[in-house]
Amino acid sequence: MRLFYLFLITALSAVAQVRPELNDGDAHGDAPYLLEDGWTPLLNGKDVSGWHGRTAAKNEWFTTRGVRWERLLAPTRLFGIPEPAGTILNGPNGRTVDLVTDQKFGDLELYLEFMIPKGSNSGVYLHGLYEIQVFDSWGSSEPVTSSDCGGVYHRWINNRGVGGSAPSRNASRRPGEWQSFQIWFRAPRFDASGRKTENARFIRVLHNGLSIQNNVEVDGPTRAAMDIPEAPMNPLMLQGDHGPVAYRNIYVHALRPIVER
Repeated sequence: MRLFYLFLITALSAVAQVRPELNDGDAHGDAPYLLEDGWTPLLNGKDVSGWHGRTAAKNEWFTTRGVRWERLLAPTRLFGIPEPAGTILNGPNGRTVDLVTDQKFGDLELYLEFMIPKGSNSGVYLHGLYEIQVFDSWGSSEPVTSSDCGGVYHRWINNRGVGGSAPSRNASRRPGEWQSFQIWFRAPRFDASGRKTENARFIRVLHNGLSIQNNVEVDGPTRAAMDIPEAPMNPLMLQGDHGPVAYRNIYVHALRPIVER
């Protein structure tokens, strides 16, 4: 009997040490850049070349091989060791300048993964102008709004929020887990004189593989956008001044028709 209990304790201990399968993105099993050709990485795995700070303020984004979240000791922070790697973190204190691509894009598909701690906030700006919100919406019992994770953020007109599109569901994972967006984006259209003839449009947005936005028209820049005009091509921007956030596996692809899976 004693041997049986020793065996049972050993077996339970081994099970306790096995990390439960949370489908938190670590395996990247459904990441499109692994399944399809034609995806181009925007991170080089060494540094933040190809990106620059939105302003002249000190740019503290750095690359790290891993990000740690301390659920009990520091639930509102993220920690990483600066070294050449494929994950980027917005500084040791989680607040620095917004990060902008040197390259400009028109229509595109965008895939990326992000991690936020408890209560944090960031955003992915297509064309530097139209935001898909990154926010800790895990466990919220309130109806989702454009301020929740995956929302097309509202515009800011006459000191109040206007428009925006709430995600169709709350697809957020827990703080400290990797999450993903896949975004199909159609740039605004202009005629030969430069007059805008069609608004920008989020054709579809997946959050952690779940559809949350479909065919959302954006009639102008959303709040906290870059101070640049709407155009056929503009850069991407990652918000870095609203709280700790890490990004990795940022890939773009030429826009294609959506194929339902």
